[in-house]
Amino acid sequence: MPDIMGRMDIAFPNLGIYLENVPKEIMIGNFSIALYGVIIALGMLAGILMAAHIAKRTGQNPDIYWDASIWLIVFAVIGARIYYVIFRWDDYRDDLLQIFNLRAGGLAIYGGVIAAAVTLVIFCKIRKQNFLQLLDTAVYGLILGQIIGRWGNFTNREVFGQYTDSLFAMRLPVEMVRAGDISESIAAHMSESTNYIQVHPTFLYESLWNLALLCLMLAYCRHRKFTGEIALLYFGGYGLGRAWIEAIRTDQLYLPGTEIPVSMVLGLLLFAAALVTDLIVRAGIKSGRWAKSSW
Repeated sequence: MPDIMGRMDIAFPNLGIYLENVPKEIMIGNFSIALYGVIIALGMLAGILMAAHIAKRTGQNPDIYWDASIWLIVFAVIGARIYYVIFRWDDYRDDLLQIFNLRAGGLAIYGGVIAAAVTLVIFCKIRKQNFLQLLDTAVYGLILGQIIGRWGNFTNREVFGQYTDSLFAMRLPVEMVRAGDISESIAAHMSESTNYIQVHPTFLYESLWNLALLCLMLAYCRHRKFTGEIALLYFGGYGLGRAWIEAIRTDQLYLPGTEIPVSMVLGLLLFAAALVTDLIVRAGIKSGRWAKSSW
């Protein structure tokens, strides 16, 4: 591997992979389109197709999910941006117009999930649909969208972790990453004879974790004990994975006035809440206090 990397190159030295000229954008005439946005859009489309496929396979009307997706996408993007801006307010307070610059990145998945869940509740009330049934189906699309969408962070050279020399270690030219994402640990391992940082590719970890979780959700689909259990499996599984991945990221969002990563706390709370809820509902069904259809 070269000591001096090309400006647009990305490498995984311990895997023997060196990628030259990995673009951040594509040009159509004089107009540039960020690959981050393209990949996010592809993830959204794939997610809708997945939800519609699951709906058809389980005897539901796929058109419901196409109708819901319009509102879910709009409000999920808004929620993801608001969440990010709230916890990175110092980056925007002096230039409020940058809040609307989505091409620079800055979407927090938890904000999108919260906004989408609220939107789905309202949609189900208006369309007189079973919220838990739709949620059980929609989370398949949501996690597939996350699996694909995380690769937008790859082209953006963001969402990476601390220094590592592990198998999946990733090298990025210093000039292509935000200075604020370079921690003391990373800086301590930089050499004057090189122009790159070497870090954990946490975007890859999360994408692979979510892929494993999606496989588990698909395998468990026919074995769920009550309506809503697939959603609990998603929230618990994603929360657990996000908690440990967040621990090594360098672009963490913190609880106000602390150095506690908000996504780590929320991930652990989601995991605990999903696990406890699942156990309580199972106990209620087993004892006859609740019917499966009520969930």
